[in-house]
Amino acid sequence: MNDGTAMPAPDRPRRPGDVRKWRRYLADERAEAAAYRDLAKRRTGEERAILLALAEAEKRHEQHWVDLLGDDVGRPLRGDLRTRMLGFLARRFGGVFVLALAQRAEARSSYDDDEHATATMAADEQIHEEVVRALATRGRQRMSGTFRAAVFGANDGLVSNLALVLGIGASGVSSQTVLLTGVAGLLAGALSMGAGEFVSVRSQRELLEASTPDPKSASVLPHLDVNANELALVYRARGMSSEDAQGRADRVLAGLAATGTLASEGLDETRDAEPEPDPAEREDDLETHGTAWGAAISSFCFFASGAVIPVLPYLLGLSGLPAVVVAAALVGVSLLITGAITGLLSGTSPWTRALRQLGIGFGAAAVTYVLGLLFGTSVA
Repeated sequence: MNDGTAMPAPDRPRRPGDVRKWRRYLADERAEAAAYRDLAKRRTGEERAILLALAEAEKRHEQHWVDLLGDDVGRPLRGDLRTRMLGFLARRFGGVFVLALAQRAEARSSYDDDEHATATMAADEQIHEEVVRALATRGRQRMSGTFRAAVFGANDGLVSNLALVLGIGASGVSSQTVLLTGVAGLLAGALSMGAGEFVSVRSQRELLEASTPDPKSASVLPHLDVNANELALVYRARGMSSEDAQGRADRVLAGLAATGTLASEGLDETRDAEPEPDPAEREDDLETHGTAWGAAISSFCFFASGAVIPVLPYLLGLSGLPAVVVAAALVGVSLLITGAITGLLSGTSPWTRALRQLGIGFGAAAVTYVLGLLFGTSVA
């Protein structure tokens, strides 16, 4: 296994391009280490220690390029724009968004294809990506419920109301009719989204609660027939083998008979199958599912915030083709932004997600616009 020390450069004269590239690598490693240290200042406990360890690893990579450059180190360069932006956000915000950017930065490493980087450095960068991914996971889980409602609500508002406004506008009706239609679509859609999210999340929680053991059931254990011991059926229904279930049920009832108190395992979830989650994990699960009212309000607000954008040109007094062009442009920018944010937070390419959102939104709007034109022509 490589110990991570700097390896000598290939036996050929160093070229000016090599020096420039190494200095750029050096600048990026310094900037990434600084970003991790800034993130660590906003964390405590284990997360802080992990981020500082990542910064130390980047420092080892930094030393590799310093050794290769020798007298050509020169004045310190600034990292590339993306790395500097990561550092700026780390100093001021922190949070899952910055961790997602750091994950993307680690994924962009070109050490695999660089003959001057060691195999250990390339492996480090790959592992760093997984470390940052793990750090970001809890934040993604905490925000996943609300984030899903926000993205779905905003994009649904943007696309559906743009399609509605363009379709009605293309039919040749007055601007006042288009405006009234857009406002009605905003309110109807926002209320529908809010109600749908409320029912969805409430139903999900009720299903989860229905799967939670009833604590009252433990009170009947002293009255069970020890010979029949139907408690074993409970454990078998939860996935334990027949032998394991019988043995556990026997232990529970034997302990109850001997001490007069219920053993800690009782009717709790099957601990032989998996360890008991800690309170923090249970809290994370609760936050992941979210509250029904929180999801409903978020969906209403985000749908409305998206649906109002196609209506803005008509609210400002525009009509006809100028209103259509402005509405499409505003919605296009909004779709690009929401798609890029989704891509960044999910650790994928922001441009791919942004263009995908734009294509889907404009595709739906184009269909209704053409239908509106055909309807208007047939009526005329």
